[in-house]
Amino acid sequence: MSSSRTISANGIDMFVREAGQGPLVVLCHGWPELSYSWRHQITALAGAGFRVVAPDMRGFGRTSAPADISAYTIFDIVGDMVALVAALGEKQAMIVGHDWGAPIAWHAALFRPDIFTKVAGLSVPPSFRGRGLPLETLRQSGITNFYWQYFQPPGVAEAEFEADIARTMRLVLGRGVSDPSAMFVDETKGFLGNLPAGRSLPNWLTDADIAEFAAGYAVSGFRGGLNWYRNIDRNWELTAPWQDARIHQPALFIAGSADAVITGLIGSKRVADMERILPNLKQKLIIEGAGHWIQQECPGEVNAALITFLK
Repeated sequence: MSSSRTISANGIDMFVREAGQGPLVVLCHGWPELSYSWRHQITALAGAGFRVVAPDMRGFGRTSAPADISAYTIFDIVGDMVALVAALGEKQAMIVGHDWGAPIAWHAALFRPDIFTKVAGLSVPPSFRGRGLPLETLRQSGITNFYWQYFQPPGVAEAEFEADIARTMRLVLGRGVSDPSAMFVDETKGFLGNLPAGRSLPNWLTDADIAEFAAGYAVSGFRGGLNWYRNIDRNWELTAPWQDARIHQPALFIAGSADAVITGLIGSKRVADMERILPNLKQKLIIEGAGHWIQQECPGEVNAALITFLK
């Protein structure tokens, strides 16, 4: 069984779920998720002989959510993971991230190879640092309605998502962003207007799960998580020293074949070219027919691959 507590690290209070004894594994969730997203992994990895810790990330759930947009850069969030390892009394850890948590895991491995000895990314491949600011590049290519852009003005997406938190979680997790059309926002309908309503939940998600996610967001609201997106261009500027850098630790990538993040033009290229950044990639597991919320949707396959890799 897992337990939970709050740990102070890097100037914030971090809510964590933890279980097990052994080498430390840190699990980083994405948006709009919580440490609860790892419920199937925490017990499985603990049972396989690992000490597993899954935080609510900065800005999410029961972890501190600083108001300032500038408190959510890649450096702040990777810094949280570095400080968390130290606060747990450990010198090293293996790190796993899904969705937004994947770039955190990739960058943690890139910035601090002395701490993070192995890295796994789910659903989001490591990104090549492009030639220009990502949001600027989108605009120059004539795209103005990508969801990253909709998330930029403070307060707009927050108001939409917080109007009915349980409905938001049902639509975003239950329908998912596996459909590429969900990535583009009609301003008159908002982000949720593109997600088909009225269907029953998929078999891997229950009403009790939705209630758990909704309870977390009732505490934090959506601002903190959205502030991660508001630092996309800033992160590009900050990571200039790591242009074309590689991650040399053993690495694992897992995604669903029906996930729009890896099927689109940019995503499929990143998946194909992944070995350039990950010369020590041990496995690239694409689970046939699976969508974006891979560790919740296919816990059996994900757990088996993670345990084999981490051992």
